[in-house]
Amino acid sequence: MATDRVSAQYDIEKKSLLVAYLLWAFLGYVGAHRFYLGRPLSGLLMLALSGIVLLVTLVSFGLLSFLWFIVAVWWFIDALLIPGMAASRNTDIADRVFGRR
Repeated sequence: MATDRVSAQYDIEKKSLLVAYLLWAFLGYVGAHRFYLGRPLSGLLMLALSGIVLLVTLVSFGLLSFLWFIVAVWWFIDALLIPGMAASRNTDIADRVFGRR
């Protein structure tokens, strides 16, 4: 009985690869997928970097190109890292919900 409830809790909280990739595709440049997958610090870094890029857009095009390049590379690398991030987050959720820690 308790196992069913714990399994249901895990199913409610586990993270979806589809949602993670949709966030990455449409809002990845601000780190939305990282917030979703429980990585708020790197999400904040991406958000801050994107904010800086936006600010620099208004000031200088040369630096903007370099910063957008950094954001683009990070965004692309995250496409490869999302399955591992989701698995790690789901393991953390499972450990917490199933009482393994």
